[in-house]
Amino acid sequence: MRTSTPGRSFSLLKNKGWVIIGVLNLDIVHMYLFGGVKYLHLLLLLMALDVITGLFKASKNQNLWSRKSLFGYARKLLVLVMIILANVIDVVLSLDGVLTFATLLFYLANEGLSIIENMAELGVLVPAGLAEKLKVIESSNQSFSEEIREELIGSKVDRQLNEARIDNAISAKVDELIDKSNEEGRQ
Repeated sequence: MRTSTPGRSFSLLKNKGWVIIGVLNLDIVHMYLFGGVKYLHLLLLLMALDVITGLFKASKNQNLWSRKSLFGYARKLLVLVMIILANVIDVVLSLDGVLTFATLLFYLANEGLSIIENMAELGVLVPAGLAEKLKVIESSNQSFSEEIREELIGSKVDRQLNEARIDNAISAKVDELIDKSNEEGRQ
């Protein structure tokens, strides 16, 4: 569109140039961070569908909490960070995109299974064989504060470590008693 004022026409072209440069910069950043990942858009679509079906599931189960959702969104961002990390490792090791593609396929499968699990809990018909293999986890009787504590400080991991220490102590004591019994048997 031409205007009678040359300065204005120049500023319109200049603005269009900035837009083009901005779009090119986004493409450069995308290529630098994610490389030539083929199915990244599919992963983003599956992530969005997972969030939507997760919100429906949470509202059906009447446990829609903003903090819990926030942790879920943060996990989605961390998936993208993992793909970026895989791309960096891929470039450093000159693997020609193999590691990035494998990482992306893993997260595509993970998101797909999560969507199917959400749909099964919502009552949507899922093939019987697939539903049996998913073994949809029923919600536990934990309070929200216990879930948050487990997420943030890993109390479940601490409990498992303590149980392992106790098991190791018991095993050591049993071994000691067996050795003592064997020594007494020799005498």
